[in-house]
Amino acid sequence: QVQLLESGGGLVHTGDSLTVSCTLYGSSFSDYEMGWFRQVPGKEREYVARINWSGGRRDYSRPVQGRFIISRDNAKATVDLQMNNLKPEDTGVYFCAAGRRSPAYQTYEWNYWGQGTRVTVSA
Repeated sequence: QVQLLESGGGLVHTGDSLTVSCTLYGSSFSDYEMGWFRQVPGKEREYVARINWSGGRRDYSRPVQGRFIISRDNAKATVDLQMNNLKPEDTGVYFCAAGRRSPAYQTYEWNYWGQGTRVTVSA
């Protein structure tokens, strides 16, 4: 049974940095591409970033490109999302996702999800 556990959310101010982390349990971490999505009430879950199994290929959504960095440590089975120059519009619940078959921007392409960690950016 694959489980994803996120941590690191919190309340920050505009311009601050914050890192959220996710650990995968119950399977071989390097078998999965890993991704981050975010969601605010009343809106669909939004793609943020993804990283392939080796870490050699990364992709970001346009709103976070140049500010966020996704990374992974296969030995620790963790994926991090370093968020810099945070803006109020980055506020939301951040979800970690794991997928086997080249998942991309749609939630249905990902196999497993964490419970989410809340990030609030005050103006």
